[in-house]
Amino acid sequence: MDDAAVSHSPRKPARAAPPRRVLIVEDDADVAQALRLLLVSDDYQADIAASPDEAAARIESAQYAAAIVDMNYRRDTTSGGEGLQLIARLRAAAPQLPVLAMTAWASVGLAVEAMRVGAADFIEKPWSNVRLLQVLATQIALHRSHLNEQRLSAAQTLLLAHDGEFVAESPSMRAAVESLRRIAGTDANVLLLGENGTGKTLIAQKLHEWSPRAARAFVKVNVGALAPGVFESELFGHVRGAYTDAKSERAGRFELADGGSLFLDEIGTVPAAQQAALLRVVEDGEFERVGSSRTQRADVRLIAATNLDLAQEVRESRFRQDLLYRLNTFEITLPPLRERDADIVPLARLYLAQAAARYRREPPVLSAAAERALLRYPWPGNVRELAHAMERAALLARGAQLDAAELQLRGSGADGDEPDWSRTTLEQAEARLIRQALERHGGNLQRAADQLGITRQSLYRRLEKHGLSAPEER
Repeated sequence: MDDAAVSHSPRKPARAAPPRRVLIVEDDADVAQALRLLLVSDDYQADIAASPDEAAARIESAQYAAAIVDMNYRRDTTSGGEGLQLIARLRAAAPQLPVLAMTAWASVGLAVEAMRVGAADFIEKPWSNVRLLQVLATQIALHRSHLNEQRLSAAQTLLLAHDGEFVAESPSMRAAVESLRRIAGTDANVLLLGENGTGKTLIAQKLHEWSPRAARAFVKVNVGALAPGVFESELFGHVRGAYTDAKSERAGRFELADGGSLFLDEIGTVPAAQQAALLRVVEDGEFERVGSSRTQRADVRLIAATNLDLAQEVRESRFRQDLLYRLNTFEITLPPLRERDADIVPLARLYLAQAAARYRREPPVLSAAAERALLRYPWPGNVRELAHAMERAALLARGAQLDAAELQLRGSGADGDEPDWSRTTLEQAEARLIRQALERHGGNLQRAADQLGITRQSLYRRLEKHGLSAPEER
């Protein structure tokens, strides 16, 4: 290398920002150290990898602003073949990473091939300090500009989300949405099936917005969480003095939804004693407030939802067949997130942008490793769990790019490993015990609740609290 390679580096500008991290891949120790000293003198943090395998491992475990890659190693010192393979590996692992190819055996053909497999630029040995630092700074600036464009795109996605848009790119979700759009203009009752956290509430909201009733009220109630003593009061209302605490009149959910849509969530958990009262209003739209004999009518489009196997519920006489038939004029099952691969990363970006906006932070960009981790994870809590994970990631993100480790998906039960109970919080322990009870009883909520010593309604509240879903009953 020439004299410029070891002296007279350009005057470095003052920087308040922390050092930028660059990976040097070079098997000649003297050359690697010369490069490292040059970069450190210009306020870069430089790591050295002596082989392609070590470089690939470092890219997987750390975040770099750029990489400077020698084209020749021990196996072949002149052709550049190992360097081309390494560039391809690095680009596959980190598609946005700027890679500078460097070799003493430069040729036009090798430079073109290096650019084709993903190199951002090509530098010959012996190098010029000025050119190397200029090229490096330019590529890092371009990389940051691309990240800013992605942030802008995420912000635009956030604005669209506020306008009521949602992600449905996977074939299964698109099919479900198209079916719902076709019947949105009717008054047909709709029954939404699917695991907890699959987005049934959002879909019910969209169905109302697509309908001619959009200008009227959309009222939702989790009927599974209502205690028997307040069930009829919540749905039908009450008059003053109807019971001890009824100090004034109150309109019920059916009355509030008159002319609009009423979403009855977790309908499959309604106790048999309350199903008869519900069946009447579903059949003819008539009801009485608690404590009153005056019959009222409500023009309501009913949308119901449950995560249960209704056929099993009917067989076990916990769900009246006539009520089921009235509710599921049109029945549709929402797919779990693990069957919506095409939606996982777009949803993650959306929730990350929303969470960052709530906490007044710049939304970080998902790294390639983070996206792969999201796609590998089974998402037992479905979309709800993904939203919580991205909110946590928005708080933990340390820079402009979100790494896989910052998602904290390990230890969530995806690996099947036993937890370290000495480091487990009470909340984590409760979630795991609930999951084990559900799996042991094939997703049967009543049996799982009996084992845990709680009521079915209490189990439902805990499922929602932890973002869990019951497995399909066997």
